Amino acid sequence: MIALLVGCPMAELIRQRIAENLRRLRLTRIRDILDPILEQAQEKSTSYLEVFDQLLAEEVASKEDRRFNLALRLAGLPFEKTIDQYDFAFNPLLDKRSVMNLFDLEFIKQNENVIFLGPPGVGKSHLAVSLAIKAAQYGQSIYCTTMADLMKKLKKDHAQNKKSGGKRNYCRNDLVIVDELGYKPISRKDVHLFFQFVCSRYEKSSTIITSNKSFTEWEELFGDPVIATAILDRLLHHCRVISVPGDSYRLREFQLRKEKESKGKEAASIIDR
Repeated sequence: MIALLVGCPMAELIRQRIAENLRRLRLTRIRDILDPILEQAQEKSTSYLEVFDQLLAEEVASKEDRRFNLALRLAGLPFEKTIDQYDFAFNPLLDKRSVMNLFDLEFIKQNENVIFLGPPGVGKSHLAVSLAIKAAQYGQSIYCTTMADLMKKLKKDHAQNKKSGGKRNYCRNDLVIVDELGYKPISRKDVHLFFQFVCSRYEKSSTIITSNKSFTEWEELFGDPVIATAILDRLLHHCRVISVPGDSYRLREFQLRKEKESKGKEAASIIDR
């Protein structure tokens, strides 16, 4: 096969026919690399199966890369950061093993939830996003929203008589992040919509929640002890809770900048003298 495609009078005609078939089959990566792969195979006397295997592997890798990039674009992530970029040294009280155990993604297979609790600026969103990116790499559908934006979507759907759990990304995806729960109070009327959202995903798919409020404060946040208990009951039934203590990264960076500016001014003052 390789000899027929390289150097024979019919080679160009055959190449054109193959290229057209690859285009129709949308095997774009194979189309792009076919000629160099065949030339290399002829030089090394590569077997037919090895050539076929290499071409298919390249095509699969290309499609996976495109799928992953598309998933990230549609996910609504506020940023793209992996767990390798997380500074565990800054939060020595954080249970690193519990965090890293999440990255086997077993919690998604088991339809479990994950809740990150801690003060603002300690990296809760970073941990949630890095989990979503890992999940997307392994073919899981992901979606990220803030609690405030989620409530807007739920209220809009309710006004249009659309049921939670339909074809909306924030209801049907394998993994949904609800970021910043607790930053804004929720009315008693609206909290029922959030309860329906939680019920629509209960034991069906995984939800990650980040919150600056402890569970004991959720009753006040939701304004209804009964509905708060019902929400927590479903969220915590199959859940891994990670406490993220520590001070704010952003405040640390601000303090470091101020210290650097202060030292710069002191050095400039000494030079002026």
